Amino acid sequence: MKLTTARIVEASMAVFHDVGYAGLSMRRVADRLGVHAGSLYYHVRDKNALLCLMADRVAQHAYDEGTTALEALPAEAAWADRIVAQAHALRRALLRHPGGAVLLAGSPRTLSPAALGLMERLLRTLSEAGVPVSHRGVAADTVLSHVTGFVLQEQAQPATSDVRAVDVAELAERFPMTFAEAGAGDQDEKFTDAIRLLCAAVKTVVVD
Repeated sequence: MKLTTARIVEASMAVFHDVGYAGLSMRRVADRLGVHAGSLYYHVRDKNALLCLMADRVAQHAYDEGTTALEALPAEAAWADRIVAQAHALRRALLRHPGGAVLLAGSPRTLSPAALGLMERLLRTLSEAGVPVSHRGVAADTVLSHVTGFVLQEQAQPATSDVRAVDVAELAERFPMTFAEAGAGDQDEKFTDAIRLLCAAVKTVVVD
């Protein structure tokens, strides 16, 4: 099969999932594709360029899904509903890509066009809502950071520790509110509530 940039990015995503950022290398990607590492450089300049392409792939899927979600909203939908729709679309896209949240978190350094598009659209939504320019960047960054962090926790490998039932019971007695709240609601509900809460905070600076 002909070696293409798209195939290289696809293989890189798989390698990234297996070995993470530190373990990702052009040689490992080449091994997965069954080609010589030197042949990759005809398509991708170096590892940083590869990471940019990978982040851009994830962000583009998120942007496209966000477009679909926004188009499904009624014309009279409130700005907070548009923020929630974009946040949910981003979360869904990140969850489909193992390691996607890590890549997106690093995308500002790689100047991924699609990731910048995600930020631009959020900023535009906040601008249309009347959020002053002095708060827009922080608000948009907070929403994106929350989505990324939420998915990072969802995609994290579970810790393997030998915790005895008696230890759990003791901790639950010491931190009753934490244990009670941790089990309340499912992930989708928690995510929606968190984004709504962020929107409520942003609303306090909206200029009518």
